[in-house]
Amino acid sequence: MRGRETIMKKDIKLIALDMDGTLLNTEEEVSEENFKAIQKAKEKGIHVVLSTGRSLDRCREIAESLGRSSFIVTINGGEIYNHQFELVDQTLLDSKLVERLWELRQEHEVHYWSTTVQGQFNSTQNFDKEVSDYDWLKFGFDIEDDEIRKVILDELLNNEALEISNSSPTNIEVNPAGVNKAAALLKVCERLDMKMENVMAVGDSLNDLAMIKEAGIGVAMGNAQEDVKKAAAWVTNTNDESGVAKAIEIVL
Repeated sequence: MRGRETIMKKDIKLIALDMDGTLLNTEEEVSEENFKAIQKAKEKGIHVVLSTGRSLDRCREIAESLGRSSFIVTINGGEIYNHQFELVDQTLLDSKLVERLWELRQEHEVHYWSTTVQGQFNSTQNFDKEVSDYDWLKFGFDIEDDEIRKVILDELLNNEALEISNSSPTNIEVNPAGVNKAAALLKVCERLDMKMENVMAVGDSLNDLAMIKEAGIGVAMGNAQEDVKKAAAWVTNTNDESGVAKAIEIVL
């Protein structure tokens, strides 16, 4: 439990939680331990903010089950909603950039998924208009073949207009440059009149890396990717062992 003493000394006012692989177990459920820990944090006056790669429609039910939250960060920071689920911030991905992403998908015949203002599309539920007809928020690939993934990843990493991360070892997530969970949480902090040093961020994948690095306390799940563990101040239990609850208990 390295870094536990450091966590206990911090003045934490906001807890930012990734969902998949973090708050949710492998059954995509919030454990009773995690639920109770979140309620205790709220009772102490600490903001608990979901910070996820999911879109609002794919996290709202869980958000509502946890009770009122001041803000929700979705699509890796592409959108921010307030406690009434009203959109307060949005950053779109240029459709010209998406055209190249779509070309890569076709060239390599890999699985893709995407989020637009108009809806979500993927390899089994394709969009039926021109790329330019949509307002894009995020584009992603899921690629089992390591060589093909590397070819696509190398090209994307060389494009300064893109923010590249992942939510699992086999996928690639693409947002506009500068759009990540850390940048979104900074905006949330400004609205709540606090600083990033007052934030504890908990996550497991590369799309959590920025917020884990920038937060006052960055916590990696026991099941996190190695780069995330290396960047974190502390490593908690896995998502199937209520690692979120363990981290919150130490803060409290």
